Amino acid sequence: MAQDITITTAQLNPVMGDIEGNCALIRAARAQAARDGADLLVATELGVLGYPPEDLVLKPAAVAACEKAVHALARETGDGGPAMVVGAPWVDDGKLHNAALLLDSGRIAAWRAKHDLPNYAVFDEKRVFSPGPVPQPVDFRGLRLGLPICEDIWLQTVPRALAAAGADMLVCINGSPYRRGIDGFRRAAFRAWHADVRLPLVFVNQTGGQDELVFDGGGFCWDAAGNTVQRAPAFAPAVQTSRWSRTGQGWQCSAPSLAPQPEGLEADWRALVMGLGDYVNKNGFPGVVLGLSGGIDSALSAAIAVDALGPERVWCVMLPSRYTSAASLRDAEACARMLGVRYDTLSIEAPVAALEQQLAPLLAGRETGTAGENLQSRTRAVLLMALSNSFGHMLLTTGNKSEMAVGYATIYGDMSGGFNALKDIYKTEVFALARWRNGRRPAGMRGPDGPVMPQEIITKPPSAELKENQTDQDSLPPYAELDAILHALIEEEADAASIIARGHDAGVVRHIENLLYGAEYKRRQAPPGVKISRRNFGRDRRYPITNHFRDRPS
Repeated sequence: MAQDITITTAQLNPVMGDIEGNCALIRAARAQAARDGADLLVATELGVLGYPPEDLVLKPAAVAACEKAVHALARETGDGGPAMVVGAPWVDDGKLHNAALLLDSGRIAAWRAKHDLPNYAVFDEKRVFSPGPVPQPVDFRGLRLGLPICEDIWLQTVPRALAAAGADMLVCINGSPYRRGIDGFRRAAFRAWHADVRLPLVFVNQTGGQDELVFDGGGFCWDAAGNTVQRAPAFAPAVQTSRWSRTGQGWQCSAPSLAPQPEGLEADWRALVMGLGDYVNKNGFPGVVLGLSGGIDSALSAAIAVDALGPERVWCVMLPSRYTSAASLRDAEACARMLGVRYDTLSIEAPVAALEQQLAPLLAGRETGTAGENLQSRTRAVLLMALSNSFGHMLLTTGNKSEMAVGYATIYGDMSGGFNALKDIYKTEVFALARWRNGRRPAGMRGPDGPVMPQEIITKPPSAELKENQTDQDSLPPYAELDAILHALIEEEADAASIIARGHDAGVVRHIENLLYGAEYKRRQAPPGVKISRRNFGRDRRYPITNHFRDRPS
């Protein structure tokens, strides 16, 4: 029975489908583990391929390439150095599994399949994987290691079964994405069984952005008493080594290292920055271009982009019309100067006038109304996309969740673009984040160490400036009220009666519900964006487009 073990955890940022590149990350981490004298390197869930792979694992060639890569990694452990636990899709007896594989002494020494496959919110693993049996411990150099995989430790069956089967320690590989408060949710779920199981837990989580998901990392180790003895940093790759010894009081960690963890608005900010940065970089864009209107949404989007990519990769364009105020022109230019980005002005007056003239015979005698406003937005989109096509920069969309919820966004207009950092950020949260970032610069950001936008952008009434004297509140309730109703309808799935009982006007609630359901077709055509909340528009919320249901309290 071994009395000591040294474990290196590899909190990595894989690129989906880049099997060679992901294995290079694992090899580099193993080299560090060898320098640290580790017995075992632990990587992340499905880290050979990337997580979540969705239907990519239904392609036999991708799974076969992963199997080949795992065997190559296994052979390398024949050098007498650290063993490895890696995650990969694995076929056994014709069934595809989400697997943790122990590689040691030049071979695949053991493997275990994920037992509890999540099938809720952003997770759809039952669609592509077969569950494994309740796993038993694996033998490793005189120890009995439990190898649960992510969801296996959110429930109690697997940890209790591994403890009952004589496991000395639980080593869990994870692809657990960020949402507000996730660190507390994880730890509360694990506490539910740990007090009885009382085994050391090594929790290794992926970091980085993958489409709409951001993985916050933040891996940790608990000793047998449940004390946190190691924390990896959040929102960053990390390779850390811990040394464990068996004592009369259970396993003790002799080299603790506790990285501070961001909370609240800082955690959200880091998720937005990482999500946008990884989307741009992993997809090979040289930078981003966006319309900078002088309003708070585009200013905040530009600040996120600068913190993610640096000012030299962010291009802001003001596209004024006859309705653009002098204040907006002044604020947009000042914001660009504060961020240090390239800034150009491109008037839409001539192309809009040409389109109006072209349409005039067919629209004679009709009020242009919303169609006229949308013509301005779509003209801006055409010009911005022309710049994107010409220079290769991805067009960044800047609408917030409140607008997307009620359809106050122009399809093929301001909704055009490749990515939207604010897609899951309500308008009230936009204001909170703007005030927060104007007052501080988190470590590691590429933007200025000072305010990122003029205070006037935060304090002036929001307006699309598509007609004279227009403000958002002309046709919407105040954002504090709107967001409270939307949060209840979207995040809580609350019924109308309970929302009205909270003090909201019945007519306003019915109006907002109508707008929410009626805009579903727009949201289906919107670009992806960073998931921050418990329920974002996209993978979390899958409402039908054609839908006549309305909640009408009796």
